[in-house]
Amino acid sequence: MEISYYPGCTLKVDARNFEESAIDSFRELGVVLVELARWNCCGTVFSFTTDNVMYHLAPVRNLLRVREAGKEQVLTLCSMCFNTLKRAAELFNKDAEKRDKILNIMKDKEPLAYDGKTRVIHGIELIRDEIGFDVLKKKTGENLKGLRLAPYYGCMLLRPDGVGIDNPENPRAFQDLINAMGADAVSFPFQSECCGAYQTVEHPEAVVERARIIINSARKAGADALVVSCPLCAYNLDQGQMDVKSIDSSFETFPVLYFTECLYASLGLGFREEWKALHYAPLEGVLARIRRETTSKLIGAAPNKE
Repeated sequence: MEISYYPGCTLKVDARNFEESAIDSFRELGVVLVELARWNCCGTVFSFTTDNVMYHLAPVRNLLRVREAGKEQVLTLCSMCFNTLKRAAELFNKDAEKRDKILNIMKDKEPLAYDGKTRVIHGIELIRDEIGFDVLKKKTGENLKGLRLAPYYGCMLLRPDGVGIDNPENPRAFQDLINAMGADAVSFPFQSECCGAYQTVEHPEAVVERARIIINSARKAGADALVVSCPLCAYNLDQGQMDVKSIDSSFETFPVLYFTECLYASLGLGFREEWKALHYAPLEGVLARIRRETTSKLIGAAPNKE
């Protein structure tokens, strides 16, 4: 099975462990991610500006790239890209006035007109709805047995209702994914609270406090690590721990992993040595808990792709 794939910007640099673990993991599950040609930044966040459609051009152009490739579905991994692209798709199809303005602006730059038919899905949705958690469970076995992982949805995987991947008040998709990987999902009170997002630029002190609260909540619930699906969440909750320690000397670092890194390990692929440098909080305690037949590959190269 092949599916069009939109990586977004950060997965090519600071979150390349997110992308690399996803590509290999999905291949193990029979899905080939085919990166879109000529993709551009999605715009990062969905714009609420009512009188200016310029901010919607970036995501709509990516939706057009999917149709140019002859596809009707595109997968994203970053929850922020997912939210931005999916809401742009809905705006295009539901607001005729803005749709006409967007098409008018694009007509001199694009050989084709976007037809509104691109469906945006998240990686967790693909596993849940098309691969199936039961199928995943059979492939993962007991590699992560005994690990207690806390799913962190944040804002954009769930909101607004109808756009997110699950019920924003009582989500289960991320927990079910973790359980299907063979680990134990640990729900905690702050799993769908905002990490502070871009307030880390203008109000870093507020984001530091959010990180402290969220991480301590997951720790108190008995988790061994926090699992995320957003590079900005990862930055605020992982690298942000350095700042948490500067204001709270009693704070202990706590591992933060992308869900695809956990998926990679659960499939017996291990954990690449170079990914450790992309994490702030030490991972040794978590990696040591992965079953021996998997940990033998921890320092190895990428899996054979033949």
